[in-house]
Amino acid sequence: MSDEYPSSTTTEKHERSWLDKLLHAFSAEPKSRDELLEIIKDAADNKLLDQEALSIIEGALDVSSLQAREIMVPRSHIVAVRLEDSPQEYLPQIIESGHSRFPVIGENLDDVKGILLAKDLLPLALRGTDNFNIESILRPANIIPESKRVNVLLKEFRENRYHMALVMDEYGSISGLLTIEDILEEIVGEIQDETDDGEENSDFIKRINETDYIIKALTPIEDFNEFFSTSFTDEDFDTIGGILMQEFGHLPKRNEVAQIDNMQFRVLYADNRQIHLLRLTFVAE
Repeated sequence: MSDEYPSSTTTEKHERSWLDKLLHAFSAEPKSRDELLEIIKDAADNKLLDQEALSIIEGALDVSSLQAREIMVPRSHIVAVRLEDSPQEYLPQIIESGHSRFPVIGENLDDVKGILLAKDLLPLALRGTDNFNIESILRPANIIPESKRVNVLLKEFRENRYHMALVMDEYGSISGLLTIEDILEEIVGEIQDETDDGEENSDFIKRINETDYIIKALTPIEDFNEFFSTSFTDEDFDTIGGILMQEFGHLPKRNEVAQIDNMQFRVLYADNRQIHLLRLTFVAE
């Protein structure tokens, strides 16, 4: 018999060895997570699982050991709507963010009034904003502690049919938020939808027409320079928002305008901490 092929005896022994491990997994609880992973990886090596299935199983095991604080969107990145603002004030940030759910807040982020679903604003396109009351369409906010186990939260998301939870720290302040998509991405990897663009700069810069662009204030200066062939220095600031803060000399409000050379920057959205969204218009010199 050629040495190129293993003997049937060798093959049978190998199959029995793996089968013994599998039977052991079902006949007794694995003594450790590593032991369980070893059995699952053996299954993948023996083509009983493909690599994608193995990755999902590993992701699910990882999620079971995580707490909300470890994967939440931090407070500084939360896009919230102020209850006192008019639709004309918050619609630009809703459109720009592309999110489907938004915390609605009172005086600050710790004063959560409820959750706004972007789809509930569709009637505004037909009836206009006259006599519109945002409070009438708010959904209850789900608030969880930072220590909440992520696998438990996923189960609650499914059972209660909600998709977002606000995370509260030990002092009673909102420290972040979690969505069901955040948890699923920990299991299956990044989920992209039809609104995601594969171009690197498109997350920060969106072209409206030949002279107008929507710019995120967090756009790195290097990316801004590359996109527009400009030469802003990044010695003092990392983002275009930092350059604009220096130009304004104060924290600007919505619709404030600053001009640098032939570039006119209008603030579309800013809160009491930073600029978030800008409209750039190139004007004739």
